[in-house]
Amino acid sequence: QVHLVESGGGLVQPGGSTRLSCVATGRVFQIYVMGWYRQAPGKGRELVATINIGGTENYADSVKGRFTISRDKDTVYLQMNNLEPEDTAVYYCNSVLYGSLQYWGQGTQVTVSS
Repeated sequence: QVHLVESGGGLVQPGGSTRLSCVATGRVFQIYVMGWYRQAPGKGRELVATINIGGTENYADSVKGRFTISRDKDTVYLQMNNLEPEDTAVYYCNSVLYGSLQYWGQGTQVTVSS
């Protein structure tokens, strides 16, 4: 089992920046992809960015050039720049293990508003 704990987020002004962190504990040696998803009010959960064990990054078109995902051992980060009101959502950390088992964090709210 893998346990994920997110931190960061909060209220940010349009055009501002913030960074999310997610620490993984447990069977972390079995993780091959970590990533971030988000869910806005009234919408489904969508992929934001992922990074695999080899360091390959993948981004949703809506965040390319603004968000950067990175990983340092058992922690994955999401640097979010030039934030827009449309980025307002609950952001969830995700890990995928060898064998395709997935785990989710509890989510952290990011609100972009003036």
